[in-house]
Amino acid sequence: MVNQEIKDIGFTHEDFAALLDQYDYHFSPGDIVAGTVFSIEPRGALIDIGAKTAAYIPIQEMSINRIDSPEEVLQSNETREFFILTDENEDGQLTLSIRRIEYMRAWERVRQLQAEDATVRSNVFATNRGGALVRIEGLRGFIPGSHISTRKPKEDLVGEELPLKFLEVDEDRNRLVLSHRRALVERKMNRLEVGEVVIGTVRGLKPYGAFIDIGGVSGLLHISEISHDHIDTPHSVFNVNDEVKVMIIDLDAERGRISLSTKQLEPEPGDMVKNPQVVYDKAEEMAEKYREKMLQQLQGEDISATEEVEVGVAATDDDGADISAEDE
Repeated sequence: MVNQEIKDIGFTHEDFAALLDQYDYHFSPGDIVAGTVFSIEPRGALIDIGAKTAAYIPIQEMSINRIDSPEEVLQSNETREFFILTDENEDGQLTLSIRRIEYMRAWERVRQLQAEDATVRSNVFATNRGGALVRIEGLRGFIPGSHISTRKPKEDLVGEELPLKFLEVDEDRNRLVLSHRRALVERKMNRLEVGEVVIGTVRGLKPYGAFIDIGGVSGLLHISEISHDHIDTPHSVFNVNDEVKVMIIDLDAERGRISLSTKQLEPEPGDMVKNPQVVYDKAEEMAEKYREKMLQQLQGEDISATEEVEVGVAATDDDGADISAEDE
């Protein structure tokens, strides 16, 4: 009798299938799930993620980098995270991705590096008319031609490692823009000081000033900082490839700019127009006077600030004394 009762309550195949459907996990595109590799194929792999049908990952979704075989990334029986790329097809099979996880984490990492204003290094893998292409954390980055600081032709940069700073990190627009010039300027700036005299070479002349190469980075000698005398055009004072002595008057690391002056080195107003050699000969002497003047100004500002604080404290003390008198 007992055996008969047990037989009557046994599960049928249909009951078991219904129970599986009831308790089956629901997988949606965008989910990240754990899966185990149980079959590697020439152009993909089958992954057990606990679904009724094995999920599939094609080779092009296995890495953010180009690979030639699945074995470069996956091993049999390996368990790791997978991104659900597409919903079930007509066979009930999901498509997975590792590349998408790496892609999301790479953008997170470059955002962090940008926030830290970090300098990164990367090899140029291609160039085009607009600039050069590199990879940062596996993501493709672009260096505009105006932000490449080298005398080499762009084509010769392929394979060369460059220090870089971030200009734009925009995952939504898939834009990763970097600057070689900013990285070089920052590194150079760490060894430069405002008020320092440096020797440079005129590399370019524009209506608004002269671009001076100082040890591999470019500084701007604005037309207003060439001389105390009025100058119509920098061409009237300089030629390209002239060697010049200039003084640093501003270092803007964030914008990657170095501002220069010969005006502040003139022993007499107009010497840069009349006799530049006199300016170069006395450059260090005039720069020392400039630095002393700047120091006096800073000290004067500090004294003024201290006096303001002392006056404020005195006023508070007086107010306090009046209140005490009233209380008495």
